Amino acid sequence: MVHSFKGQVAVVTGASRGIGLGIARELVARGAKVCVTARGADALAEAVQDLGGPEVAIGVAGKADDPAHQEEAVSRTMAAFGRLDHLVNNTGINPAYGPVLGTDDALAAKILAVNVLAPLAWTRRAHAAWMGEHGGSVVNVASIAGLRSSAGIGMYGVSKAALIRLTMELATDLGPRIRVNAVAPAVVKTKFAEALYEGREEEVSAAYPLGRLGMPEDIAGAVAFLLSADAAWITGQTLVVDGGVTLGGGL
Repeated sequence: MVHSFKGQVAVVTGASRGIGLGIARELVARGAKVCVTARGADALAEAVQDLGGPEVAIGVAGKADDPAHQEEAVSRTMAAFGRLDHLVNNTGINPAYGPVLGTDDALAAKILAVNVLAPLAWTRRAHAAWMGEHGGSVVNVASIAGLRSSAGIGMYGVSKAALIRLTMELATDLGPRIRVNAVAPAVVKTKFAEALYEGREEEVSAAYPLGRLGMPEDIAGAVAFLLSADAAWITGQTLVVDGGVTLGGGL
């Protein structure tokens, strides 16, 4: 029996496309109302219509690491729907490729700001707005790059490793009323990950025991499970969703 989110409200960051939009679709399909965020207002407007319109979804455009945007998104969610039960910290960036030692300081700081400090700030705001008094659940979207060395995307991997540790610390701090977990996907077929498989998908997929790359809905189902009451005794954990690729040590 699939757990229902009827009467519940979620904020999903970075949700105008890809994994974030897939997660928002899954939550709405199970009865939730959602606030989706991303940088592009036009793409967000399309996402809101895709999700069913303003009765079930609102979009708030802005940068994930901007405190004013965070405050606006949470405030508008409370004004529109009256509660905030779930938070999915999905926004992630990777503007730097190559060895960690060669990563520009400003880019490294930006990666950590968006991928680690922003999820902390969003969680703090959700806690203050609703969850601290009423309870709730948080899922952070990490990556298998945070579980082991990841050649070429090392700084991104460092940030996702930090996000996994942040998940553990927040779970300890916020229990028992708020659960905090993470998912660690492998390569998912999205625009964000195109550079990792474009033009060689068959070759990349061959390393996966399940024989294919991930799809947004693969991650959405895992996130919905962790947010739901079906995971009521799970907190501080990172669920690897990778088609089995890490069994062989690959990315």
